[in-house]
Amino acid sequence: MAEQAQQSIEVSNTRDFPPKGEPQITNFNRIGLWSLYIKEIRRFLKVQTQTVWAPAVTTLLFLVIFTVALGRDGREVLGVSFGTFVAPGLIMMGMMQNAFANSSFSLLAGKMQGTIIDLLMPPLSNAELMLGIVAAAITRAVMVGGAVALAMWLYPGVELQVAHWWAVIWFGLMGATMLAIFGFLASIWAEKFDHNAAITNFIVAPLSLLSGTFYVISNLAPFFQAISRANPFFYMISGFRYGFLGESDIGNTDEALLGAAVGVGALNIVLGFLTYQVLKSGWKIKS
Repeated sequence: MAEQAQQSIEVSNTRDFPPKGEPQITNFNRIGLWSLYIKEIRRFLKVQTQTVWAPAVTTLLFLVIFTVALGRDGREVLGVSFGTFVAPGLIMMGMMQNAFANSSFSLLAGKMQGTIIDLLMPPLSNAELMLGIVAAAITRAVMVGGAVALAMWLYPGVELQVAHWWAVIWFGLMGATMLAIFGFLASIWAEKFDHNAAITNFIVAPLSLLSGTFYVISNLAPFFQAISRANPFFYMISGFRYGFLGESDIGNTDEALLGAAVGVGALNIVLGFLTYQVLKSGWKIKS
């Protein structure tokens, strides 16, 4: 027995171990990424009444208020009833706001509670960490969009009929992705929940409400039309509305819609690259 123990010790001493600090997972860490994604999904599903269904009720209240105030006497916009015109914009607005809320929480909560090490220590690259959190935020946005669409569909006087599926899918995903990435960037910058709330109240909410959700920008003065066209939320909401109605403020030609689709995709690429570089630098996270 003593000889066997001595032999096992000699084998363990001669076994080759990798140098300390050398990464062993050099390829794409699919298991780690999936684990992070599922963790983020379970986090917001534990309180789904607040994270998924409550936004549907809030958005439905917007619809009720504006249709009662502005949709009387059979008022039509872009050839449809006012409620049908507003519904797609409200769906898109709910998706974007909740994508931002979800992705802006994880890193910030970790910094506030001292548990950010749980996100930084696992063998995940910066790209995998960002991708997992952003993908979970997009998933929540899609769930909220489905819940809001169901509420709109049940509301009398609103007709949700898809005219162009590609526009609904593309602009819906691009809008959710843009706000998910922006929320992730905001969580890196923020040092307390007040900072995050300030971005929501002074940037996200105004851009959402002033993006043509409740009106067509052709009713505005030329100066304010130019301001609206500088708002990226306008293209997300108008493109999403085009998918349902077949008409939008952007323009109904293939060139106008294709240009808007390419533009929002390029904007997301630039925003994603910028956010990745900030995360990679360790600013306000590792420094």
